[in-house]
Amino acid sequence: WVFLWEKGYQETDSVVSSVTIKVKGVTLTNTSALGARIWDVADYVIPPQEENTVFVMTNVILTPNQRQGHCPELPDDKTECKVKNNCVPGYVSTHSSGIQTGECVPYNTTIKTCEVFAWCPVEDDYHIPKPAFLQEAENFTVLVKNNIWYPKFNFSKRNILPTINSTYLKNCIYDSQTDPFCPIFRLGKIVEAAGQNFQEMAVEGGVMALQINWDCNLDRAASHCVPKYSFRRLDNKDSAHTVSPGYNFRFAKYYKDSNGTESRTLVKAYGIRFDIIVFGKAGKFDVIPTMINIGSGLALFGVATVLCDIVVLYCMKKKYYYREKKYKYVEDYE
Repeated sequence: WVFLWEKGYQETDSVVSSVTIKVKGVTLTNTSALGARIWDVADYVIPPQEENTVFVMTNVILTPNQRQGHCPELPDDKTECKVKNNCVPGYVSTHSSGIQTGECVPYNTTIKTCEVFAWCPVEDDYHIPKPAFLQEAENFTVLVKNNIWYPKFNFSKRNILPTINSTYLKNCIYDSQTDPFCPIFRLGKIVEAAGQNFQEMAVEGGVMALQINWDCNLDRAASHCVPKYSFRRLDNKDSAHTVSPGYNFRFAKYYKDSNGTESRTLVKAYGIRFDIIVFGKAGKFDVIPTMINIGSGLALFGVATVLCDIVVLYCMKKKYYYREKKYKYVEDYE
């Protein structure tokens, strides 16, 4: 077990890794609010570079042309009002869009809410777009470049193997059966391989793991040290716990007109964050662990003999019979 299965004759080392990621894909949307619009990598990959991670926006709530001023707050049980006395000047709650002015103003023809000093109009995120705004994101691709190093053995390699040429790299898409070493992954396939539905996940977002395993036996040729890819969803999808699901965040794009008036477009981005997790270990023959495990094995054989004697001579029903056979009693002739 120790020598053959656990390779007790080898010294081992843990992997040191670096990852770079590049996403590609273009999609078209056509809505009454935005009209026809092309979305490319600069629009949906936020931020452009992260460490071992890439976020791809799949759904969005846009609030364009916001300016600082006075406007009605979104209606809820704390902001709806009937008269001015219902609003407290300077009041700010955790979910406020701004600071209350103390005025009660019409939100629409039937509802009044407390007025706030904020970026106006305030964001309305009560209704998430379904289906997802960027449905075609499942056809986007991500190129994962991974370099690994085992410092004990001064062994390094990358997941773009020496057998891969530029022509193959331009046309291949990872498939566990036909292209298991292609480093280009279709986003929809990643989610599908983890047992999830991409279009469902795209609505509110989530977190996926792309795992790269580098378990290498360096007693064999370096060509046998290859990556193995696997996929899983990291955020919990539990139908019994639906509070604050998925993954989203906000950011804004700011502008100034010719008069110096500042405005912004507020973006609430929903999407899938892909975490690249690299792990593994390498082993190579070394005299020291070999001798240690041989010595440990011999010591265990000695302990086994003692344990067997204890069981046979003191625990079994025929212990007296076995004791007579094991020991020979002699008389003292003196």
